[in-house]
Amino acid sequence: MRAPRFWWQPSPSLQANLLRPVGLVYGSVAARRMKRRGEQVELPVICIGNFTAGGAGKTPTAIAIATILDAAGENPVFLSRGYGGSLAGPVRVQPQHGAGDVGDEPVLLSRTARAIVSRSRPAGARLAYEIGATVVVMDDGLQNPSLIKDCAIAVVDGATGIGNGLPLPAGPLRAPMDVQWPLVDAVVVIGNGEPGRLVALEADEHGKRVFTASLEPAPEAAEALRGRRVMAFAGIGRPEKFFDTLHACGAIVDVTHAFPDHHSFKAEEVAALRQEAEKHGLLPVTTEKDLVRIADASAAWPELMALPVRLRIENETGLRNLLMRRINERRLRVT
Repeated sequence: MRAPRFWWQPSPSLQANLLRPVGLVYGSVAARRMKRRGEQVELPVICIGNFTAGGAGKTPTAIAIATILDAAGENPVFLSRGYGGSLAGPVRVQPQHGAGDVGDEPVLLSRTARAIVSRSRPAGARLAYEIGATVVVMDDGLQNPSLIKDCAIAVVDGATGIGNGLPLPAGPLRAPMDVQWPLVDAVVVIGNGEPGRLVALEADEHGKRVFTASLEPAPEAAEALRGRRVMAFAGIGRPEKFFDTLHACGAIVDVTHAFPDHHSFKAEEVAALRQEAEKHGLLPVTTEKDLVRIADASAAWPELMALPVRLRIENETGLRNLLMRRINERRLRVT
C-alpha cells in the first residue's frame, strides 16, 4: 500500500481523527505484544528498525552498520524476515535467490555480508551462529519481541519524522511512542527537516543517543546522470525522496512513476515503462531495491540504470563505540 498523505501532517487531520479509535485498538494490541519476553541467543543482536510503517532508510543503515562492525573485526550476518519472499527459512541467501524467494532487501544486504532469511528470528539467529557469525544485524523487527536485542537503533526520515504521531491506521506509528522509546538505544535521523529535528529532541529528552546521517549517491553514478533527461520510477516507502536525489545529481527528471513500497512488478508493467522511456528518448532510472524486483519480472533491460546510495553518518566513531560497547557488555554477561 501507499502511505496516505494525512499520516505525515504535523497534527491529526479529520481522516486521522475518524480512524483514531481503530488506532487506539491497534496500538494497544501492539503494545501488549511488544512486552513479551524474547529469547536470548548465542550472539549479540543489533536491531535496525523504525517507529513508523514505510521507508525511513533501514536497509542503508543496516549496511552501514555491518560495514562498521566488519572494520572493527567482527563477522556480522544480516537477519531479515524476508518480506515479499516465498521462503520461510531459516535459509542463507544465495546468489541464485531473487526477490521472489527471499525479498528485495535480503538480496541487497547479501552483497555486503552474509544474510539469513527467517520468519522465526530466533531460528535465524541460531543459523547465524552455526555459520560463524560473531554478531547479528537484524534488519527491521524493532517491534518484534521474539529476540532479546543488545542494541536497538531506530531510523527516522528527517523530512517526515513520526508524522501525526498516531498508530496505524490513523497514523504511521507501528506502536505508541511511549511504548517504543524504552526499547530504543539510539536514533539515526536521515536527512534534514523539522519533523526529524523534533524526534531528535524527544530522543534526547529520553536519554537516547542521536546520530545524523545523509543518503549520498555513488559519485560515478551521479556524474553519469548530470544533464541527462530521465524517466524515474520507484516502489519504495517515499519515492519522492528518490526523485529529489536525482534532481540533486543534476538529472533532468522529465517523467516520474511512484509505486507502492515493495511493489511486485509484472512483466507488462516493465514492458510499458520500457516502451515509454524509449518513445521519449529518456534514460530509465530506478532504485537498487526496485532493480532486484524487476529482475524477477522480466528479461534483461540493459538501458535501465539503478542509482546506488550509501549512508554517510556524521559521528561514525560515536556510533561504532556505542555498538562495540553493547557487544562487549553482552559478551561479559555470558562469560
